[in-house]
Amino acid sequence: MEILDLSGRKGLVVGIANEDSLAWSAAQHFRNAGADLAITYLNDKAKPYVAPLARQVEAPIFLPGDVTLPGQMEAVFEAIEREWGRLDFLFHSIAWARKEDLHGRLTDCSAEGFAKSMQISCHSFIRMAKLAEPLMDKGGSLMTLSYYGAEKVVDHYNVMGPVKAALEASVRYLAHELGQKSIRVNAISAGAIKTRAATGIEHFDELLDETRQKAPQRRTVDACEVGRAALLLASDYTTAITGEVLHVDAGFHIEGMVFH
Repeated sequence: MEILDLSGRKGLVVGIANEDSLAWSAAQHFRNAGADLAITYLNDKAKPYVAPLARQVEAPIFLPGDVTLPGQMEAVFEAIEREWGRLDFLFHSIAWARKEDLHGRLTDCSAEGFAKSMQISCHSFIRMAKLAEPLMDKGGSLMTLSYYGAEKVVDHYNVMGPVKAALEASVRYLAHELGQKSIRVNAISAGAIKTRAATGIEHFDELLDETRQKAPQRRTVDACEVGRAALLLASDYTTAITGEVLHVDAGFHIEGMVFH
């Protein structure tokens, strides 16, 4: 019997906000497959929600990871180097936009708002790739989360559309640059799932309804399905897959629908 086994592997999961987070589903699957995990939380306000989850997966490294604060991400990777001396995989699941930019037209988005959304949602993944590179001297897997709004216009996704498009392009360039070191880089384009982050999108319930009507499987997806895809990308079953955007969306992306 074949089985996805991450026993002895060391992974970092960034972006757990609560038990509904896609990052939490990924963390559970990584741990169930035998991996040891480092977990980050955004700030003191978020810590009480994330700490019980970190304990549940027996994370030996649990540190703040606000990518806008100088030194916090570096401290996480320094702790990983001290504790483990290496890193085998990384799961990046953070995105942010100012409310007025997320709810307003892209046409009206300020340079400052656009830059900060790019810093947190896209460039943070590039930073983490740089920090992970020396710890992945025997290869590894870098993963991030995207959405169909990076490819086609989805009403109310607004500034996050071009930001996620930049993230997907970064996946390809990082895959190109790190491939000779056997570090593979991929994105999971998850279907619409009601997470804390998703509720910030206006008319999100309408998007869920459209997905049920238009996706080939006539349903939405759940966090567990995204977590299983992350497990696959972290495993040796995907050692020849890099630079990909893996759609976990019940086939929704093939329909090419624009919402109004």
